[in-house]
Amino acid sequence: MVRGMTRVFGLAPDLNEIEVLARAALARLPQPFAAHLDGVRLVAEDFADAETLEALGIDDPFELTGIYEGVPVGDKYSAETGALPDRIRLFRAAILDEWIARGDESLEHLVAHVLIHEVGHHFGLSDADIDALEAAD
Repeated sequence: MVRGMTRVFGLAPDLNEIEVLARAALARLPQPFAAHLDGVRLVAEDFADAETLEALGIDDPFELTGIYEGVPVGDKYSAETGALPDRIRLFRAAILDEWIARGDESLEHLVAHVLIHEVGHHFGLSDADIDALEAAD
């Protein structure tokens, strides 16, 4: 799986495989961005927990593929001391559900897309900002 990074068939990827795909996408980020990601934890989980879903007003856990939790880079100077480390959480089941529903892109591309979206939040971009950047690409 890791060598060619393309999965043709088989069992659904496990949490480790999703994390490997995400780490490969992180490794491809240009250095100016990558340097600001030191210390950001990357975690793959099956689903978002109930507290996260409730805080976001989401009823269906399949609607949340990832989340950035932390203080955006530009706000670090005013962050409270003792804050938890920043982290990006990717949700395997929701990503796989979207991948199957779309059917037109590789899992590697979708995982990278979700990861980069969350990296955008780390840099202080809103969903609207990220959508505009993607539309311009």
